[in-house]
Formats: sequence, C-alpha cells, structure tokens
Amino acid sequence: QVQLVESGGGLVQAGGSLRLSCAASGSILSTNTMGWYRQAPGKQRELVAFMTSTGGTNYGDSVKGRFTISKNNAKLTVYLQMNSLKPEDTAVYYCNLNQWDSGALSTDYWGQGTQVTVSS
Repeated sequence: QVQLVESGGGLVQAGGSLRLSCAASGSILSTNTMGWYRQAPGKQRELVAFMTSTGGTNYGDSVKGRFTISKNNAKLTVYLQMNSLKPEDTAVYYCNLNQWDSGALSTDYWGQGTQVTVSS
C-alpha cells in the first residue's frame, strides 16, 4: 500500500506564496517519480511539476519560472514552492507518485488533494 498526504494549501492573495508538501508512506520503490497536478473547476487535471528518480524536473508552461519542485528522498516527501501566485492558479492540487519495478508496468498513486485559492 502507498499513501500520499498533502498539506499546505490555503487562501492567499495574488502575488503571494504557498508551499505544498506531500509525504509518501508505504511500499515505496526506489524507481519512482513524484509530482503535482492540479484541477480547476470546469477543467481537466493538468501537470504542474514532477521530478524524476534522477533529479530531473518538468514544469507546466503556466507555472514555469514561478513554481519550484523539490524532494527529500530520505523522508519520501515532495514539495512545491509556489511564488507569484495568480488567480488562475486556483485549483485543487494533487500529489502523484508513479513507481515501477524493473520490467514492470508502472503504478500511479494519488493524494486526496489540497485546495489552493488565490484572490485578486
């Protein structure tokens, strides 16, 4: 079993900052990626950022330059530092873990989500 627990969401004014955390527990494999997705009302879930097992990162175009993903491998925790927040960043943010064994199909796990609301 794998459990992902997000924290750090809340209300913030435009231009402000928030830091999200996602702690993973359970049967975590060494070959994995962790990241963040978000879903706003009326929109599909979209990629925010993820980090590969080798430390590579990828960001959605709308957050590049404003958000930073980081990870503490020992604690199996991923963070999302969100700066210069905009009202369009308002969404439920979901932590994601994808992991696999050698030669096996990967498995996705999702957190329950944390609400981020940015006021103008």
